Amino acid sequence: MGLLDRFRGAVTRGGGARPRPGGNEDFGYLAQWVRTHVGVEAYVEPKTTVTDVTVVLIANDGEWTRRLVGERGAQRLARDLRIPVYDVRKTGYPQRMRDHDARVRAERRRALEQDLRDL
Repeated sequence: MGLLDRFRGAVTRGGGARPRPGGNEDFGYLAQWVRTHVGVEAYVEPKTTVTDVTVVLIANDGEWTRRLVGERGAQRLARDLRIPVYDVRKTGYPQRMRDHDARVRAERRRALEQDLRDL
């Protein structure tokens, strides 16, 4: 397996198949994520040369998760989970997602600085 193969979903040398977009385990995870977070919205990301269609779920506090869903999976997700779904190419990502990422980076930086002081 090459260095980036697991990110590309490439076939492994052992003959393993490419991951199926929107597998049941992914939908189960996304459904659970929606149940355990408040104010979740879905942002569908277009297919690229590296990945199929993906969805980013973003909660009110900006916490987010991303999964491969495929073309039909995005439609199924909207119907089954009954949450707002947006095309990220049209709307962009919400500011709360960027704010959350900035908070997480700052917390990690502070924790690292504290660990270095404790040495």
